[in-house]
Amino acid sequence: MNLKPLGSRVVVEPIEEDERTAIGIVLPETAKEKPQKGTVLAVGPGDRDDKGNRIPMDVAVGDVVLYAKYGGTEIKIDSKKYLILRESDILAIVK
Repeated sequence: MNLKPLGSRVVVEPIEEDERTAIGIVLPETAKEKPQKGTVLAVGPGDRDDKGNRIPMDVAVGDVVLYAKYGGTEIKIDSKKYLILRESDILAIVK
C-alpha cells in the first residue's frame, strides 16, 4: 500500500467477522456488526509537543487493535476497505 499517514494517524485494515453464527446461520450484510478490530498497516510520525518534539506513537505496524465503532474515515483502494484513524480512536492493542 502506498499511504503514509500524517501526525498521530494510523491506517488500519478491518478484520471482518465470520459470516456465519456458531450454529451455522449465514448472516446477510445488513445484519453484520461494523468491525471494531483491525491490523495496523501504516503509522504516522506522531504529533508534536509544545517544544516541537515528536511524541512517539504507542502502536506499530502489524499490531492488531480494537478501535471505536464509528471512529476514523473509511477509504477504498483496489476494492479493499481501510480506515484512517487518529491514535486516540484506538482503544487497545490485542496481545
